[in-house]
Amino acid sequence: MQQPKLVIAGGTGFLGHHLRQHFRGLGYRVVVIGRGGGGGPDDVHWDARTLGPWAAALEGAAVLVNMAGRTVDCRYTEANKREIIASRVASTRVLGEAVAACAVPPAVWLNSSTATIYADTPGDQPANTEAAGCIGEGFSVEVARAWEAAFAACVAPATRKVALRTAIVLGRDGGAFPVMARLARRGLSTPQGNGRQWVSWLHIADFCRAVEFLATQPAAVGAFNLCAPHPLTNRDFTGLLRQELRPWLQLPQPKWLLEIGAFVLRTETELILKSRKVYPQRLLEAGFAFDFPACEIAVRDLLRA
Repeated sequence: MQQPKLVIAGGTGFLGHHLRQHFRGLGYRVVVIGRGGGGGPDDVHWDARTLGPWAAALEGAAVLVNMAGRTVDCRYTEANKREIIASRVASTRVLGEAVAACAVPPAVWLNSSTATIYADTPGDQPANTEAAGCIGEGFSVEVARAWEAAFAACVAPATRKVALRTAIVLGRDGGAFPVMARLARRGLSTPQGNGRQWVSWLHIADFCRAVEFLATQPAAVGAFNLCAPHPLTNRDFTGLLRQELRPWLQLPQPKWLLEIGAFVLRTETELILKSRKVYPQRLLEAGFAFDFPACEIAVRDLLRA
C-alpha cells in the first residue's frame, strides 16, 4: 500500500511540529511547506503568495492542512493589521490555485481559522456553536471572516474542505501555555482583569487527534469548532494554575496594568480579555471523544514533570 501523504502549509511552528509527529506516528509521509522549509528531506520553500515548484508537493496528497499566517501576538497597528489579514488571505488563495492545478488534488483540505470569529460572550450566555454562534465584530473577527471567505472562494470540487475554528491550544513546549505557567510561578496566577471572561481551550494531543479525525471523516465539511467541551472563566483557569504551582506571591492583574504590560510587550490585551465561550457541537455529534475534556486534567498533564 502506498504511504499516504500529509502536506502542512505554514507548519514550522508549535502546532505544525506536533501535527508532523502525530501523523508520522500514523504512518504518513509528512511534507512541510514553509518560508524556511521545514527542516525535513521532503520539505519545500514558498513565499506564501505565488505559485512555484512547491505546488507539486500537493499532488496526490491525502491531507492538506493550511496553518500559514502572521502571528496576531503584536500591536494592532494599521501596517500589522494589513499584514495579518494579507498573510492569511494570500496563502489560502494561492493554495487554492495549486489545488486547482493538481492532476490528483488533495483528498481533504483543512484550513485554519479561529474561535475568535465569535462575539465576546460574557456571563451566562450560551456558548457559541457552529450552528447558533454569534459572529462578532472587531479586528480579530475581521481576520477570521476574511480567512474563511478566502477559503470558501477556492474552487476545489474534488477536495473536501473543512475550516478549523481553533481555540487556544495548550501544550508544554510551545504556544501560550509555557508563558502562562512561567508568569504564574512568578506570582501572576491571579484573575486577569475582572476574571469573568471565558477561556475556550484545547490540549495539544486533542488538537492533533481532532485534525486526524476530521481528515478521515468523509462527511465532515464546513466549519468545526476545535475546542474542549468545557470552557471556563479566566478566574477558574488562573485558579487551576495557582492550585498546581502554588506560588508564594500573588500579584493582582487589573485591566489598567495589563494595558501597560501589553504596550511594553508590543501585544494586545484582547488576547486575554476577550470572552471566548465556544462549544464543539459538530465535533461531538460526529463522534469525536476528547482525551482531555476538562481543563484541570489538561493542566495537570501539562505541568507534570
